[in-house]
Amino acid sequence: MKKIECIIMDWAGTAVDYGCFAPVAAFVESFKAIGAPVTAAETRAHMGLTKIEEVRALFAIDHVQADFRAKYGRDWNEDDVQACYKKFQGELFATLEDYSEPITGVVDTIAKLRADGLKVGSTTGYTREMMDVVIPAAAKRGYVIDNCVTSDNLPGGRPRPYMIYQNMCEMGIDCARSVVKVGDTISDIKEGVNAGAWSVGVILGSNELALTEEEVKAMPADELKARMKAVRYKMYAAGAHYVIDDITELPLLIESINSIKC
Repeated sequence: MKKIECIIMDWAGTAVDYGCFAPVAAFVESFKAIGAPVTAAETRAHMGLTKIEEVRALFAIDHVQADFRAKYGRDWNEDDVQACYKKFQGELFATLEDYSEPITGVVDTIAKLRADGLKVGSTTGYTREMMDVVIPAAAKRGYVIDNCVTSDNLPGGRPRPYMIYQNMCEMGIDCARSVVKVGDTISDIKEGVNAGAWSVGVILGSNELALTEEEVKAMPADELKARMKAVRYKMYAAGAHYVIDDITELPLLIESINSIKC
């Protein structure tokens, strides 16, 4: 088979923002502001979608619809979605640069893969305007990629495959089986599968694990192992080809994929 030529990384929860907290906080605050609060867990259930699609998904929750109807005397509509999305963007942009710290192990791992000749692309649920903040902030901290595609001006975001295809076009990658997609959400996993790429889930630092690095270090080993196992099973159930504990395992995994005989 053709060897891996490219990895495509997700951003929050995979490359930066350990635990994927920036969007969670912004969703919680924006829905609280309109009087229809959501929990962090509810926001995480839809993470990986474009942010406007996640706003729509949160509005569709039964108790959110009921709270909105009780407060405003009517059902929500698209104007309400757009107004809440505007609040979300305000909350997110206020803290986005602060949440652009690369996750432990990412900088060295990606540098090694680039030195080995692999190209590094990326997809995200953020918009281009949001990434115009995140990309330079992460670069200042040592995380540099070759390409970033958002869903702006594409037929759709994750779990649809178009951002991966656009990365392939822009980096000159001919075959999806030469691509490894790495992500921390179920939408990431499905994006990779739908594109025909190798789809790899990463557990530590992920939205699915939903823990800070400090919480991970302080957690009893048995409890952490159980939580990681649950995430691993969830990612495999979503179609992941492989699931790794953390990003430092990626180079060895790519070596293993390259050794597969077809």
